[in-house]
Amino acid sequence: MRVSVVRKNIKFTPDSRRVVARYFMNGDERTQQMVIRIMTLDEKQVYETLEQTLREFARRHRNISAIFFRHCELIKPQIEAMQIDYEALSLNRKMLIGSYCTMEYAIESAAIFNPSIIEDFDQSGLEIGEKRVIISFRATGEGHISSIVFRRGILDKDNNLQIMKIGNQIDKAEIEHKTLLNKERFLTKLSEMHTSNKYIDQIMQDLPDAFEFVILKNMVNTALSDPSIRQERRTALEEIIWLANSFYDVQFSHDSDITERVIFPISDSESRGIEDARFVRFTDDDGSSRVMATYTAYNGHAILPKLILTEDFYSFRVLPLHGDGAQNKNLALFPKKIKGKYAMLARIDGVNNYLMYSERATQWNNPILLQEPKYTWEFTQIGNCGSPLWTEEGWLVITHGVGTMRRYCIGASLFDLDDPSKEIGRLREPLLAPLEDEREGYVPNVVYSCGSIIHNNSLILPYAVSDYSSTYAVVDLTELLGALKYGQ
Repeated sequence: MRVSVVRKNIKFTPDSRRVVARYFMNGDERTQQMVIRIMTLDEKQVYETLEQTLREFARRHRNISAIFFRHCELIKPQIEAMQIDYEALSLNRKMLIGSYCTMEYAIESAAIFNPSIIEDFDQSGLEIGEKRVIISFRATGEGHISSIVFRRGILDKDNNLQIMKIGNQIDKAEIEHKTLLNKERFLTKLSEMHTSNKYIDQIMQDLPDAFEFVILKNMVNTALSDPSIRQERRTALEEIIWLANSFYDVQFSHDSDITERVIFPISDSESRGIEDARFVRFTDDDGSSRVMATYTAYNGHAILPKLILTEDFYSFRVLPLHGDGAQNKNLALFPKKIKGKYAMLARIDGVNNYLMYSERATQWNNPILLQEPKYTWEFTQIGNCGSPLWTEEGWLVITHGVGTMRRYCIGASLFDLDDPSKEIGRLREPLLAPLEDEREGYVPNVVYSCGSIIHNNSLILPYAVSDYSSTYAVVDLTELLGALKYGQ
């Protein structure tokens, strides 16, 4: 007999009204032609054109004039290459130029899926049995570019979820790249990425043990400007800057609502999307807590596992993960250390579940095979559906399995608290499989999750429906643990 699952009648669907003002660069030649045309306008024409644009778009974006100015700054080199005195341009003309380098992007017009849920830091003002939660989603728009969006809600004593009102505008975060990089760690990661040593040595040999990001960037850009550069060398140089750009901080305005904060692709390594963030409320040995998440950066050709850290959901630090275990997708942190070490689940070979330990949250080596496909509904692959959950009976790991017709189902396993390499039990049948009305979507026949919590002795399981929308289900924890310990 299968474990009973209660699907809740709530649905998160894509909303094409949620837009971000994104930088738009149409190539050097066309951009310069656009600037030439703007330079033919007198100041009155500049003012009138800018005012008309602001009337139409200011209500859709927070401080869009600052966005225009920032986007103009990004093409300053092209403007100066045209023998134009950039500093002499009026503020209005700069903003107008920036408006032509801006486009609206509907961040979740295509899908809002692969949710992850955690307990909010703020649990004040609640009734007994209630819990305030934050849910993250993978939002996808035109071109299948993915970003991270958030919703805040309250679970009541009956596990019903009340979602707070969504903000009207998307906040454009301030980005600050890490200025000083460690040469040894940088070279190690390049080696893990299989970047050609011949071209790495040419760039890195003269750099000190700790080098500045801007110096490396200038060296790479100089090398890339050589018109006779071979494609193999160009690829290696692009991978070097791709990695350097992967260390950065994100800062949102404190007058923004959490639903207005979107972690949009920033670095070259994630130019095609930020995929499947697995958030977890991590508790340190001293009792303090912070939120951490693993996600997959994708540039259209290669993937890079990365880590996000935050203590307030306003400031986020983003770092790449290192080591022979920081490969492929599907990494998920345990919510606390085990015997003094960080612990991580991963699917490094794309097929099996692995376990890793580390002294550092960014360095992962020596993966241990944990689970292989066992039942027919998971014969293609098995992986995690988010971070493990602590229970008195053991670590509860929600899994995903892929079977015939590439159907994704959700399962569950239980592991020893002191030694998570020891499996206590595993469901023979899926905990959750796509129902008939859940089979249609961007990727048919898929249910999938990136993180659950326990509330009121129940598993609260948010899940995606065929890579299009999201909902959640509730499972009685006692029944689930009983099935895992004693068999179905």
